[in-house]
Amino acid sequence: MGRNEKTSPKVASKASKLLSNPKTPKAVKSVAASALTQAPNKGKGKGKK
Repeated sequence: MGRNEKTSPKVASKASKLLSNPKTPKAVKSVAASALTQAPNKGKGKGKK
């Protein structure tokens, strides 16, 4: 995956829902967590200074 590639908000939302579901298998949660780590931050800040 390239440096500037990010998870889309749609995929990040679905990944979040999978992680919050206690019935989601561990393997699926692992993939969902990986997708969320590549999602852009949602905050309004402009990053660290």
